[in-house]
Amino acid sequence: MTFDWSMVATVEVNGVRLGYRECGDPAGTPVLLLHGSGSNARTWDRFAARLTAAGYRAIAVDLRGHATSARTADYSLSSIRDDILGVLETMRLRDAVVIGHSVGGYAALAAALHSPDLIARLVLEDPAAPPRPAASRNGINVFQALAAAAGILIDRRDYELRALGSIFRQLSRPDVAWWGRLGDVRQPTLILSGGATSCIPPQRLVEVSAAIPGARITTIPVGHRVHSLAPDRFAAEVLAFLAEPAFAKSLEIT
Repeated sequence: MTFDWSMVATVEVNGVRLGYRECGDPAGTPVLLLHGSGSNARTWDRFAARLTAAGYRAIAVDLRGHATSARTADYSLSSIRDDILGVLETMRLRDAVVIGHSVGGYAALAAALHSPDLIARLVLEDPAAPPRPAASRNGINVFQALAAAAGILIDRRDYELRALGSIFRQLSRPDVAWWGRLGDVRQPTLILSGGATSCIPPQRLVEVSAAIPGARITTIPVGHRVHSLAPDRFAAEVLAFLAEPAFAKSLEIT
């Protein structure tokens, strides 16, 4: 039995209806896929096929305010994190792999820090990392970010514009506490940078990788939308990472 990726299902968490797609073996390791701002679950179509061919169960969620998910009054980053945790709990996804692009990467990391027992591994694709106070002038390039979002869209706006505005404002602020918690990440973590043409400064992701115990960073220099612009390289890097033997960080950190 496999789930039908072409069908949109819904789950309600925290009073918000979220649309999602899934495919693959129901008994396979669940992989939760989180898109970036201005995108939607369909951005993972090609990669979901690669996951299911490798025996995984792929679940791609539309973030609140996007595509088939509800529009809300609240687009705080903490609410997006709580939506992800709600999906994991409601769908009973245990030891899940969470793969997030851009804001989806931010949400994946926040969820892993909040409820580490729910998430086994993290893949952060050009994650939206807020600046440090000392680097506040070197923030996310909003114009590049909007261009990246626009590049995903086909012929209509499939999201609430207010959601993007709220998310970009929050991520442009220096966040000392966020940086301070990176050392608490327990999960094996792969970070993929889009390189110099991305709206996320590559050096910032190097710093994120250095702060997360045991994290690995790989650069695929195609810009912010790595999984779309270099799908084969993206899939190869991620599937190789997922195939590696698991290890317990708790045993390594004393």
